Amino acid sequence: MERTRTPVVGGWFTGDDADGGFRLLGTRCSACAAVFFPREDAYCRNPRCPGDGELAETPLSPRGRVWSYTDGRYRPPAPYVSDPDAPWTPYTLVAVELEAEGMVVLGQAAPGVGIGDLAVGMEVEVVGGVLNEEAGTTWTTWHFRPVGVSG
Repeated sequence: MERTRTPVVGGWFTGDDADGGFRLLGTRCSACAAVFFPREDAYCRNPRCPGDGELAETPLSPRGRVWSYTDGRYRPPAPYVSDPDAPWTPYTLVAVELEAEGMVVLGQAAPGVGIGDLAVGMEVEVVGGVLNEEAGTTWTTWHFRPVGVSG
């Protein structure tokens, strides 16, 4: 059965990992050059901004450095939605300082990448990933993967 690929949150990323074009999308204020992720479409969140700029969508750096990381070994409580009868699979969270923007973005590590594969300061890249699959839909998201590791 063919599933429709649907972003978990529309407008936060674009591209296809197959062509190397997967990117997180932020917005940049034309007045103060501040960059935001998640994107901001209403107003500049920089308190020092004169406030007369336009917010334009901008692709963020495809690479960054691990700022911190941890693993999730337990099922989060409600309102997190999960099947209590399904076995829990631990996952790895990575905080990455993006190369050009200098901002820290949080995301899951790519499948197969655990805390033993990461180190603070290690170079990683953002890649497309799958959060969940259900009848008719594959919910897509982003993951971080160490540079040079295929997957």
